[in-house]
Formats: sequence, C-alpha cells, structure tokens
Amino acid sequence: MGRRHAAKINIKTNLMKADLTVKMDKLMLSRAGESRQAAIMNQREQMEQRGQWRITVWEEENFQGKRCEFMLECPNILDRNFQKIRSIKVDNGPWVGYEYPEFQGQQFILEKGDYPCYQAWSGNSSYRTEHMLSFRPIKCAKHSDSKITLYECEDMMGRKFEMCDDYPSLQAMGWCSKEVPSMKVNNGAWVGYQFPGYRGYQYIFERDRRQGEYRNYNEFGTQAHSNQIQSIRRIQH
Repeated sequence: MGRRHAAKINIKTNLMKADLTVKMDKLMLSRAGESRQAAIMNQREQMEQRGQWRITVWEEENFQGKRCEFMLECPNILDRNFQKIRSIKVDNGPWVGYEYPEFQGQQFILEKGDYPCYQAWSGNSSYRTEHMLSFRPIKCAKHSDSKITLYECEDMMGRKFEMCDDYPSLQAMGWCSKEVPSMKVNNGAWVGYQFPGYRGYQYIFERDRRQGEYRNYNEFGTQAHSNQIQSIRRIQH
C-alpha cells in the first residue's frame, strides 16, 4: 500500500510539473509574440516617421546629374561621392542646410518645394555662397502652433516680447533695437534673419534643441558674429 500510494503521488507530481511546463511554454511564446509585434510596430513607426522628411539633391543645376534621396540627416555630402549640391527638391520637410560638413557655417532654410539653383536657397542672403555640404530635417516645426519669446538682454533677462506670428520687421512691430540678445522657443521652429524683409544671415531656432533656449548669439549658429536679428518668421511644415 505504501509503495502504491507513493507511486500515485509521483504520478500526480509529474503531471503537475508537466502542466506547469506547458503553461510556462505558452507564456514564453506569448511574450515572444508580443515582443515581435512590438518590434514590427516600432519598425512601422520609424518608417512612417522617416516618410515625414524626404529631400532629393542633385550635383548640377536644374535637377541634372548625379542625384541622391534622403530621409535622414546627411552630415557630409562628400561622403556620398558628391562634389557639390546645385539643386534640391524637398518633398517633405522642412530641412536646414549648412555651408560646411557637420552642420557648420551658414544656415539655409529648406521648406517644401523646388530649388533649381543655389540662388534659390541663398538668394535673400547678403552673403551668397554656392556651398551646401550637410543638411538635416527640422522635426519640431508647427506653423499653426508656434510661439517664441524675445529678450532684450542675454540669458533671457530684461524686457521680453512673445510672438506667435511672422514679422518682416521687428522694429516696425515695436522692438526698439536691431539686436535680439537672447530668446526662448516655446513651441515650433523659427527662422530669424539679420535684416528686415527676411534678408541676410539665416538662423534656425528650434524647440527641441537646447531646450529651446538661445542665451546669446554664440548659440544662434557657427556663422553668427553678432545678435543682430531684424525679421523673423515661423517655419512652414
């Protein structure tokens, strides 16, 4: 009787272990399936996000010669065996181009549209340059929901002025100086210009960089030599 009873207990224990093993296997399979599904969803989201920004560059004017399409930033077009960029088409944007590799030098706003020659992106600049060797997407632009605060002193001190619209002349709207020593982007992305009428050096100001805080002109861009900004507008998206 003792042996028979012990055998029954062993059988029952083994059945419980087998049942537990089956449940654990099902749980692991379920978790693996969830992980695969999450990975697939993540890949889809990444592809959808990439599709929000697309730019094509050509080595010659009027969309001729070697071409290359991008959905991500390009730190150096020379690494793609390009000698130069002479025309651009922005399908989805906006983007910012730079005079030199690694996002250095003059900045050029590139919103949706065609740019058949370099004058098309630097034509309003007093310092035209044929060079554009790096570019990246501007991901925080919200044209209909943009706000920026200008300050009369560095480090966001002194009198301030909040803006939600485009201003071809800051002085005409009441700003009493040709200079903007510091600013904070509360929302969206903006492009400031050295002179009225959206002319001169361009400076891109974004909410998702530097936490939206530009405490002095050295943070405006590598080409900035002063805090002179006399017009500013929201970036189109």
